[in-house]
Amino acid sequence: MLPPDDFDPAIGIAEDLEAGLRRIVAPNPSPMTYRGTNTYLLGTRGLAVIDPGPAGAAHLQAILGAVGPDQKITHIIVTHTHLDHSPLARPLADACGAPIYAFGDATAGRSAVMQTLATGGLIGGGEGIDGDFTPDNLLADGAVLQGDGWQLEALHTPGHIGNHLSLAWKDACFTADHVMGWASSLVSPPDGDLTDFMASCAKLAAREWRVFYPGHGATVTDPAARLDWLISHRMSREAAILHALESAPATARTIAEQVYAGTPPALLGAATRNVLAHLVDLTGKSRVSPLGPLHAEAEFQLAVR
Repeated sequence: MLPPDDFDPAIGIAEDLEAGLRRIVAPNPSPMTYRGTNTYLLGTRGLAVIDPGPAGAAHLQAILGAVGPDQKITHIIVTHTHLDHSPLARPLADACGAPIYAFGDATAGRSAVMQTLATGGLIGGGEGIDGDFTPDNLLADGAVLQGDGWQLEALHTPGHIGNHLSLAWKDACFTADHVMGWASSLVSPPDGDLTDFMASCAKLAAREWRVFYPGHGATVTDPAARLDWLISHRMSREAAILHALESAPATARTIAEQVYAGTPPALLGAATRNVLAHLVDLTGKSRVSPLGPLHAEAEFQLAVR
Protein backbone atom coordinates (compact mmCIF):
# COMPACT_ATOMS: atom_id res chain seq x y z
CA MET A 1 0.00 0.00 0.00
CA LEU A 2 1.12 3.53 -0.67
CA PRO A 3 2.01 5.87 2.20
CA PRO A 4 -1.03 7.54 3.83
CA ASP A 5 -2.12 10.82 2.32
CA ASP A 6 -4.31 13.65 3.55
CA PHE A 7 -7.17 12.92 1.15
CA ASP A 8 -10.25 13.55 3.25
CA PRO A 9 -12.86 15.24 1.04
CA ALA A 10 -16.35 16.31 1.99
CA ILE A 11 -18.64 13.46 0.95
CA GLY A 12 -21.37 14.25 -1.57
CA ILE A 13 -20.08 17.75 -2.38
CA ALA A 14 -18.94 18.70 -5.91
CA GLU A 15 -15.35 19.93 -5.69
CA ASP A 16 -13.62 21.86 -8.49
CA LEU A 17 -10.43 20.13 -9.63
CA GLU A 18 -9.61 22.24 -12.69
CA ALA A 19 -11.50 24.16 -15.34
CA GLY A 20 -14.39 22.01 -16.53
CA LEU A 21 -13.88 19.20 -14.03
CA ARG A 22 -15.46 18.43 -10.66
CA ARG A 23 -15.38 15.43 -8.34
CA ILE A 24 -18.04 14.07 -5.97
CA VAL A 25 -17.00 11.33 -3.54
CA ALA A 26 -19.69 8.74 -2.88
CA PRO A 27 -20.65 7.72 0.69
CA ASN A 28 -19.19 4.20 0.46
CA PRO A 29 -15.93 4.15 2.43
CA SER A 30 -14.43 0.73 3.13
CA PRO A 31 -11.10 -1.10 3.30
CA MET A 32 -11.44 -1.68 -0.47
CA THR A 33 -12.77 1.75 -1.54
CA TYR A 34 -10.85 4.09 0.80
CA ARG A 35 -12.90 7.30 1.30
CA GLY A 36 -15.41 6.24 -1.36
CA THR A 37 -15.83 6.12 -5.13
CA ASN A 38 -14.80 9.22 -7.07
CA THR A 39 -17.52 10.36 -9.46
CA TYR A 40 -16.37 12.95 -11.99
CA LEU A 41 -18.41 15.63 -13.74
CA LEU A 42 -16.71 16.76 -16.95
CA GLY A 43 -17.83 19.83 -18.92
CA THR A 44 -19.36 23.22 -18.34
CA ARG A 45 -22.75 22.92 -20.06
CA GLY A 46 -23.22 19.45 -21.49
CA LEU A 47 -21.81 17.20 -18.78
CA ALA A 48 -20.30 13.73 -18.79
CA VAL A 49 -20.67 11.80 -15.55
CA ILE A 50 -17.79 9.35 -15.20
CA ASP A 51 -18.47 6.45 -12.80
CA PRO A 52 -21.85 7.25 -11.19
CA GLY A 53 -20.92 4.91 -8.37
CA PRO A 54 -22.82 2.54 -6.09
CA ALA A 55 -26.59 2.39 -5.84
CA GLY A 56 -28.01 4.89 -3.37
CA ALA A 57 -30.42 7.78 -3.29
CA ALA A 58 -28.00 10.15 -1.52
CA HIS A 59 -25.31 9.94 -4.19
CA LEU A 60 -27.88 10.15 -6.97
CA GLN A 61 -29.19 13.37 -5.47
CA ALA A 62 -25.65 14.69 -4.99
CA ILE A 63 -24.95 14.21 -8.71
CA LEU A 64 -28.25 15.71 -9.85
CA GLY A 65 -27.86 18.57 -7.37
CA ALA A 66 -24.47 19.47 -8.88
CA VAL A 67 -26.08 20.12 -12.28
CA GLY A 68 -26.62 23.85 -12.69
CA PRO A 69 -29.68 25.50 -14.27
CA ASP A 70 -27.79 26.03 -17.54
CA GLN A 71 -26.32 22.52 -17.57
CA LYS A 72 -27.50 19.01 -18.37
CA ILE A 73 -26.00 15.53 -18.25
CA THR A 74 -25.47 14.29 -21.81
CA HIS A 75 -23.24 11.24 -21.26
CA ILE A 76 -22.88 8.65 -18.49
CA ILE A 77 -19.61 6.71 -18.71
CA VAL A 78 -18.85 3.61 -16.66
CA THR A 79 -15.19 2.57 -16.48
CA HIS A 80 -15.93 -0.96 -15.26
CA THR A 81 -18.60 -3.14 -13.74
CA HIS A 82 -17.79 -3.34 -10.05
CA LEU A 83 -20.56 -2.59 -7.58
CA ASP A 84 -18.88 0.60 -6.38
CA HIS A 85 -18.78 2.09 -9.89
CA SER A 86 -21.66 1.03 -12.13
CA PRO A 87 -25.01 0.35 -10.36
CA LEU A 88 -26.09 3.99 -10.16
CA ALA A 89 -25.71 4.40 -13.94
CA ARG A 90 -29.22 3.20 -14.81
CA PRO A 91 -31.07 5.21 -12.11
CA LEU A 92 -29.09 8.28 -13.19
CA ALA A 93 -29.95 7.64 -16.84
CA ASP A 94 -33.62 7.28 -15.93
CA ALA A 95 -33.48 10.58 -14.05
CA CYS A 96 -31.68 12.65 -16.69
CA GLY A 97 -32.25 10.83 -19.98
CA ALA A 98 -28.56 10.48 -20.90
CA PRO A 99 -27.23 7.26 -22.48
CA ILE A 100 -24.75 4.97 -20.73
CA TYR A 101 -21.37 4.18 -22.32
CA ALA A 102 -18.98 1.37 -21.33
CA PHE A 103 -16.68 -1.25 -22.81
CA GLY A 104 -19.29 -3.93 -22.19
CA ASP A 105 -21.03 -6.08 -19.62
CA ALA A 106 -19.44 -7.87 -16.69
CA THR A 107 -17.74 -10.56 -18.79
CA ALA A 108 -16.58 -8.37 -21.69
CA GLY A 109 -12.84 -8.22 -22.29
CA ARG A 110 -11.92 -11.43 -20.49
CA SER A 111 -8.82 -13.14 -21.84
CA ALA A 112 -9.15 -16.68 -23.22
CA VAL A 113 -7.25 -18.02 -20.20
CA MET A 114 -9.62 -16.37 -17.74
CA GLN A 115 -12.68 -17.41 -19.69
CA THR A 116 -11.50 -21.02 -19.48
CA LEU A 117 -10.98 -20.70 -15.72
CA ALA A 118 -14.40 -19.08 -15.31
CA THR A 119 -16.09 -21.83 -17.30
CA GLY A 120 -14.41 -24.48 -15.16
CA GLY A 121 -15.85 -22.85 -12.05
CA LEU A 122 -12.93 -23.80 -9.80
CA ILE A 123 -11.05 -20.52 -9.51
CA GLY A 124 -13.52 -18.63 -7.30
CA GLY A 125 -13.65 -14.87 -7.74
CA GLY A 126 -16.66 -12.81 -8.70
CA GLU A 127 -16.22 -10.37 -5.82
CA GLY A 128 -18.27 -7.22 -6.13
CA ILE A 129 -19.31 -7.74 -9.75
CA ASP A 130 -22.34 -5.90 -11.17
CA GLY A 131 -23.68 -8.77 -13.24
CA ASP A 132 -26.85 -6.86 -14.19
CA PHE A 133 -25.05 -3.97 -15.89
CA THR A 134 -25.79 -3.36 -19.57
CA PRO A 135 -24.60 -0.19 -21.37
CA ASP A 136 -26.60 1.59 -24.05
CA ASN A 137 -23.50 2.15 -26.18
CA LEU A 138 -20.17 0.32 -26.37
CA LEU A 139 -16.81 2.09 -26.19
CA ALA A 140 -14.10 0.11 -27.95
CA ASP A 141 -10.39 0.70 -27.40
CA GLY A 142 -9.43 3.92 -29.17
CA ALA A 143 -13.00 5.17 -29.56
CA VAL A 144 -13.40 8.93 -29.20
CA LEU A 145 -16.40 10.38 -27.43
CA GLN A 146 -17.26 14.00 -28.19
CA GLY A 147 -19.19 16.25 -25.85
CA ASP A 148 -19.95 19.93 -25.37
CA GLY A 149 -16.42 21.34 -25.22
CA TRP A 150 -14.75 18.09 -24.18
CA GLN A 151 -13.38 14.96 -25.84
CA LEU A 152 -12.48 11.60 -24.32
CA GLU A 153 -10.50 8.73 -25.81
CA ALA A 154 -11.36 5.26 -24.50
CA LEU A 155 -8.32 3.19 -23.55
CA HIS A 156 -9.06 -0.46 -22.84
CA THR A 157 -6.97 -1.25 -19.75
CA PRO A 158 -8.00 -4.74 -18.58
CA GLY A 159 -6.40 -6.29 -15.53
CA HIS A 160 -8.43 -5.19 -12.53
CA ILE A 161 -11.35 -6.54 -14.57
CA GLY A 162 -11.61 -7.40 -18.25
CA ASN A 163 -13.95 -4.56 -19.21
CA HIS A 164 -11.91 -1.83 -17.53
CA LEU A 165 -11.52 1.47 -19.38
CA SER A 166 -9.27 4.41 -18.73
CA LEU A 167 -10.29 7.69 -20.36
CA ALA A 168 -7.81 10.13 -21.87
CA TRP A 169 -8.80 13.80 -21.62
CA LYS A 170 -6.06 15.80 -23.33
CA ASP A 171 -2.98 15.18 -21.16
CA ALA A 172 -5.04 13.92 -18.22
CA CYS A 173 -6.37 10.42 -17.74
CA PHE A 174 -9.24 9.04 -15.70
CA THR A 175 -7.62 5.78 -14.57
CA ALA A 176 -10.47 4.40 -12.43
CA ASP A 177 -9.21 1.37 -10.49
CA HIS A 178 -6.22 0.57 -12.68
CA VAL A 179 -4.09 3.29 -11.11
CA MET A 180 -5.59 4.50 -7.85
CA GLY A 181 -4.64 7.37 -5.61
CA TRP A 182 -4.13 5.35 -2.41
CA ALA A 183 -3.17 1.69 -3.04
CA SER A 184 -2.52 -0.90 -5.69
CA SER A 185 -5.50 -2.58 -7.33
CA LEU A 186 -7.08 -5.89 -6.45
CA VAL A 187 -6.55 -8.42 -9.25
CA SER A 188 -8.78 -11.44 -8.62
CA PRO A 189 -9.19 -14.18 -11.28
CA PRO A 190 -11.12 -14.82 -13.41
CA ASP A 191 -12.37 -11.23 -13.58
CA GLY A 192 -8.92 -9.88 -12.81
CA ASP A 193 -5.95 -10.87 -14.96
CA LEU A 194 -2.42 -9.96 -13.89
CA THR A 195 -0.96 -10.60 -17.34
CA ASP A 196 -3.40 -8.07 -18.77
CA PHE A 197 -2.84 -5.74 -15.82
CA MET A 198 0.89 -5.44 -16.50
CA ALA A 199 0.26 -4.94 -20.22
CA SER A 200 -2.17 -2.14 -19.40
CA CYS A 201 0.44 -0.50 -17.15
CA ALA A 202 2.85 -0.54 -20.08
CA LYS A 203 0.15 0.89 -22.34
CA LEU A 204 -0.39 3.86 -20.05
CA ALA A 205 3.34 4.31 -19.46
CA ALA A 206 3.93 4.66 -23.20
CA ARG A 207 2.21 8.08 -23.16
CA GLU A 208 3.08 11.28 -21.35
CA TRP A 209 0.49 12.41 -18.81
CA ARG A 210 0.13 15.53 -16.71
CA VAL A 211 -2.23 14.05 -14.15
CA PHE A 212 -4.28 10.94 -13.31
CA TYR A 213 -7.79 11.16 -11.88
CA PRO A 214 -8.34 7.79 -10.15
CA GLY A 215 -11.47 5.96 -9.06
CA HIS A 216 -10.44 6.17 -5.40
CA GLY A 217 -8.16 8.48 -3.51
CA ALA A 218 -6.41 11.71 -4.33
CA THR A 219 -5.40 13.06 -7.73
CA VAL A 220 -2.11 11.55 -8.93
CA THR A 221 0.14 14.49 -9.81
CA ASP A 222 3.16 12.44 -10.95
CA PRO A 223 1.68 9.75 -13.21
CA ALA A 224 5.02 8.41 -14.47
CA ALA A 225 6.30 7.88 -10.94
CA ARG A 226 3.08 6.18 -9.85
CA LEU A 227 3.20 3.80 -12.80
CA ASP A 228 6.84 3.03 -12.07
CA TRP A 229 5.89 2.28 -8.46
CA LEU A 230 2.95 0.11 -9.50
CA ILE A 231 5.04 -1.97 -11.91
CA SER A 232 7.93 -2.38 -9.47
CA HIS A 233 5.48 -3.25 -6.68
CA ARG A 234 4.02 -6.08 -8.75
CA MET A 235 7.47 -7.30 -9.75
CA SER A 236 8.56 -7.37 -6.10
CA ARG A 237 5.44 -9.39 -5.22
CA GLU A 238 6.30 -11.83 -7.99
CA ALA A 239 9.84 -12.21 -6.66
CA ALA A 240 8.53 -12.80 -3.13
CA ILE A 241 6.08 -15.45 -4.35
CA LEU A 242 8.80 -17.29 -6.25
CA HIS A 243 11.04 -17.11 -3.18
CA ALA A 244 8.26 -18.55 -1.01
CA LEU A 245 7.99 -21.54 -3.34
CA GLU A 246 11.71 -22.33 -3.13
CA SER A 247 11.27 -24.30 0.10
CA ALA A 248 8.12 -26.28 -0.74
CA PRO A 249 4.89 -26.22 -2.78
CA ALA A 250 2.22 -23.98 -1.30
CA THR A 251 -1.28 -22.63 -1.84
CA ALA A 252 -2.08 -19.01 -2.60
CA ARG A 253 -3.36 -18.59 0.97
CA THR A 254 -0.18 -19.94 2.54
CA ILE A 255 1.96 -17.70 0.35
CA ALA A 256 -0.22 -14.66 1.12
CA GLU A 257 0.21 -15.21 4.85
CA GLN A 258 3.96 -15.12 4.32
CA VAL A 259 4.29 -12.41 1.67
CA TYR A 260 1.65 -10.11 3.17
CA ALA A 261 2.81 -10.50 6.77
CA GLY A 262 1.20 -7.85 8.94
CA THR A 263 -1.80 -7.38 6.64
CA PRO A 264 -5.04 -6.83 8.63
CA PRO A 265 -7.18 -9.99 8.71
CA ALA A 266 -9.98 -8.18 6.83
CA LEU A 267 -7.66 -7.75 3.83
CA LEU A 268 -6.00 -11.16 3.82
CA GLY A 269 -8.67 -12.57 1.52
CA ALA A 270 -7.94 -9.89 -1.06
CA ALA A 271 -4.21 -10.50 -0.65
CA THR A 272 -4.78 -14.20 -1.32
CA ARG A 273 -6.63 -13.37 -4.54
CA ASN A 274 -3.75 -11.13 -5.62
CA VAL A 275 -1.29 -13.97 -4.99
CA LEU A 276 -3.51 -16.34 -6.97
CA ALA A 277 -3.46 -13.85 -9.87
CA HIS A 278 0.34 -13.89 -9.78
CA LEU A 279 0.38 -17.70 -9.71
CA VAL A 280 -1.91 -17.90 -12.75
CA ASP A 281 0.34 -15.41 -14.55
CA LEU A 282 3.47 -17.34 -13.57
CA THR A 283 1.84 -20.58 -14.73
CA GLY A 284 1.29 -18.97 -18.14
CA LYS A 285 4.97 -18.01 -18.18
CA SER A 286 5.96 -21.61 -17.29
CA ARG A 287 7.68 -20.44 -14.10
CA VAL A 288 5.38 -22.28 -11.71
CA SER A 289 2.93 -25.15 -12.10
CA PRO A 290 -0.04 -26.37 -10.08
CA LEU A 291 0.04 -29.82 -8.53
CA GLY A 292 -2.94 -31.12 -10.47
CA PRO A 293 -5.75 -29.02 -11.96
CA LEU A 294 -5.50 -25.26 -11.55
CA HIS A 295 -8.05 -24.13 -8.98
CA ALA A 296 -8.32 -21.64 -6.13
CA GLU A 297 -7.03 -24.06 -3.45
CA ALA A 298 -4.34 -25.71 -5.60
CA GLU A 299 -0.77 -26.10 -4.40
CA PHE A 300 1.85 -24.63 -6.72
CA GLN A 301 5.51 -25.50 -7.19
CA LEU A 302 8.38 -23.96 -9.07
CA ALA A 303 8.45 -25.25 -12.64
CA VAL A 304 11.16 -27.75 -13.45
CA ARG A 305 13.68 -26.27 -15.87
